[in-house]
Amino acid sequence: MAPSKPVRIGDYHFPKKSDALLFLKEILNRYDLGARISSEDSNFLHDAIKNHPECDSKVGVGIDHFVVRSADYGTRCFYVVRTDETEERFSYKSRV
Repeated sequence: MAPSKPVRIGDYHFPKKSDALLFLKEILNRYDLGARISSEDSNFLHDAIKNHPECDSKVGVGIDHFVVRSADYGTRCFYVVRTDETEERFSYKSRV
């Protein structure tokens, strides 16, 4: 088995990928559906989205804020609300 690789997201350092994913999942589940993400958690998500494989298309014209919405099969996910008021789904699992 390969050794775990540490993951860095902004100022946060995680010993392994699963720790980073758990942290993101905890943020996601902290909010009710439709809720706007707090500024502290948004700062972390801004850093997280930078490494998303589709970062440029997710960010678009710029990020105004993040919200939690319902996704496929009753799951939840983050949505990026852009400065032009368009929205895009943001899978935290694609980030790490």
